[in-house]
Amino acid sequence: MTGNVMTEDRIRAAVAEERGEQADLLAALAPEQWDAPTLCDGWRVREVVAHTTMPFRTSLGRTLVELVRARGDFNRMADRCARRDAAGLPPERLLASLRANVAHPWAPPGGGVHGALSHDVVHGLDITVGLGLDRRVPLERIAAVLAGMRPKNVAFFGTDLTGVALQATDLGWSHGTGTPLRGLAQDLLLVLCGRRLPPGRLEGAAAARFSRRPGR
Repeated sequence: MTGNVMTEDRIRAAVAEERGEQADLLAALAPEQWDAPTLCDGWRVREVVAHTTMPFRTSLGRTLVELVRARGDFNRMADRCARRDAAGLPPERLLASLRANVAHPWAPPGGGVHGALSHDVVHGLDITVGLGLDRRVPLERIAAVLAGMRPKNVAFFGTDLTGVALQATDLGWSHGTGTPLRGLAQDLLLVLCGRRLPPGRLEGAAAARFSRRPGR
């Protein structure tokens, strides 16, 4: 992988900027859009926002309790909590939680501030791409997230990129060798994170492999 490097202070600032911009975007959504599907399978917009704001509303102790209840399975815990909170909290409460915590220092365990930026950027894209909104995350942020991606991160999502060459069309970034897969850097980031994209967003011989079937 190739990419740019941001200082830790700049990444912290980027996290706050990303959250603030997402809050403005969410505030403009129609009520029915909160119930629209995202790129996170099985999650609507409200589940995604419940998930990204959970660290602001839940203590470490409570999180550990939830993890034990999920038998140590982080994904199971995240899904259960997102669905519960989305059912119990109206969009206004979820949005208020995000707005009040744009500068919150939370970071995923072992991920540091880079992990926080990745978490917010990817889930923000889950929402905007899922809704068909033409939001472009600033390339500086996308480049920072891509620069910090490691094989273990890709492995976490179970993404098989064997024999595929990812080539960003708007950024000097590439990854892998083989059959070409071209697209915006933010769309290729979603591919790395195991998302299937709507038809037409990716180009190249490998595009169909990482795109959703029409109507899905």
